[in-house]
Amino acid sequence: MTPTALRRPTTATATPAVPTAPATATTPPVSAAATVAASPAATGPRTGTAPPDAPSILRRCRDLVAPALTDAIDGLHPWVAEMARYTLGLREAAGAGAGPGRGKGIRQALAVLGAEAVSGPGSAGVPGAVAVELVHTFSLLHDDIMDGDALRRGRPALWKAYGTGPAVLAGDALFALGVETLAVTPHAGSAVRQLTTALGDLVGGQADDLLFAQRPWTGPEAVRAGEYLTMAERKTGALLGCALALGARLAGAPDHTAGELDLIGRHLGVAFQIADDVLGIWGEPERTGKPVHGDLRQGKKTLPVLAALDAAPGGGELAELLTAPGALDGDGARRAATLVERAGGRTRAEHEARRHLAEARTRLTALRLAPGPVGELGTLLSALAGRTV
Repeated sequence: MTPTALRRPTTATATPAVPTAPATATTPPVSAAATVAASPAATGPRTGTAPPDAPSILRRCRDLVAPALTDAIDGLHPWVAEMARYTLGLREAAGAGAGPGRGKGIRQALAVLGAEAVSGPGSAGVPGAVAVELVHTFSLLHDDIMDGDALRRGRPALWKAYGTGPAVLAGDALFALGVETLAVTPHAGSAVRQLTTALGDLVGGQADDLLFAQRPWTGPEAVRAGEYLTMAERKTGALLGCALALGARLAGAPDHTAGELDLIGRHLGVAFQIADDVLGIWGEPERTGKPVHGDLRQGKKTLPVLAALDAAPGGGELAELLTAPGALDGDGARRAATLVERAGGRTRAEHEARRHLAEARTRLTALRLAPGPVGELGTLLSALAGRTV
């Protein structure tokens, strides 16, 4: 595998890239939902009983963050605020009524739990939760435009509902507001550096992802599994790690603790992305909201496919299917999925996801933080990496 890409010089908030290792087919195939959630969640919450389930954790944290998030958006230009509320699922287009598209608040929960894990109040992590949620939403707005995705959470993406120019404007406003939210906190310097480091990685990961689409499936210029894992760590893991680290920083944690939490979130991001890859090929449409074998039909370079091509000299029939002119039809996609699984691509991807989840758990345990919040983080790690919330 290709080694992880070099980054710019480290600062007090920068952390080394998540290490990658060759995926090995040591585990038999299991279901997409269960594959990366095999380890039981940590226990030992504040009451001495098992921690609440993931939906309850997410709901508690969203409820804590909601007033601050609403206040921040209310300070925007009225038209931009309307678009922001639509994007966050708080309003329908033209500002009328509440919409169905509200996200789960994953990054908000990580920021709150990051503060609580270092024995601070959850409220200390709220500015970090707001900042990361705003920046994450900004990235989704621009992603939808770049990818030409017309839907987001089951309804028209913002650029479809309001136009491309207004959607770009709203994204820019959310980005600026996210930075401003941290700039007025007592830990402004380190918090803003944490966010901008993550943003630099996110942009780099998105750039790599766009470039991967232009590269061939086979030959010396083909995308390798190691490159893909580095991209996933940056594009998906950077903001998850940032959320955890920001919550801890805002609660007064030292650089070392914040850096370790950042790395934990990045490992989680890789496992999260791989689980998404598996569901993108073999997931049930009623669960994923996408057609079966959707990623194969779209020609996406995901880890199961890349691992399968690595395992087969020259790529064989799979390579022929992927490199044929035009998109795969239903029969072609089904055949490709069978070949990927037969070559061990699914098993190798699931093994890699479990490895990153296990590394996140090991690092979290080694920090010896507050047991209650760590128990809730353990529950959330399994649910997110297994895509069960």
